[in-house]
Amino acid sequence: MKARRLHGWNLTPKAAIALQAELRDRVVRAGQLAEVRHVAGVDVGFERNGAVTRAAVAVLAFPGLELVDKAVVRRPTRFPYVPGLLSFREAPAALAAFERLRVAPDLILYDGQGIAHPRRFGIASHLGVLLDTPSIGVAKTRLIGEHRAPPDRRGAWAPLVDAGDTIGAVLRTRAGVKPLYVSIGHRISLAAAVRWTMACVTRYRLPETTRWAHRLASVDESGRTGRF
Repeated sequence: MKARRLHGWNLTPKAAIALQAELRDRVVRAGQLAEVRHVAGVDVGFERNGAVTRAAVAVLAFPGLELVDKAVVRRPTRFPYVPGLLSFREAPAALAAFERLRVAPDLILYDGQGIAHPRRFGIASHLGVLLDTPSIGVAKTRLIGEHRAPPDRRGAWAPLVDAGDTIGAVLRTRAGVKPLYVSIGHRISLAAAVRWTMACVTRYRLPETTRWAHRLASVDESGRTGRF
């Protein structure tokens, strides 16, 4: 699965911010997926005190959510940790993992933000644009915006709003647990993003795409499951 080469990665933080402002106009905030046979989850972590970026992609069959393909890639970390610029730190390894897949997903759920971002161009949007694939940001924490608490029932959600713009949904995937922050990545509407996120949730808080990617990304170089 090849990404479009719209830019290089050897950028300063200032240049990265300018690039986000330039590329955000490429994000399509609408779309209905006619047929989805495979969904992907992405998780990125770091090894060796941040010197190595580790990206895992899990591809699941839909609707059964069985693992059908996977890739884990390690790359030297080239970009510093800067809030709001995580795609420049994480995306090169994630894109390298996508290139190793044999099964191309029809939809990507990224463990991070889409347009729920100060410049409306989080990592889920960045990857969606580069891969030209529908994508959703499914984050565990809020980066920006205000919201009321969604009702405490499965599938309930409340709008996430910033400067009058609805940038996401605060989604309760299970009763009695903290909500997730779902936002458009690329080529999908917010309502569809919520529906597809819930379609990938079983009995846990996180969608199976994220859970599988976490599991793959938690395997160290010796093959042991760990944490980072």
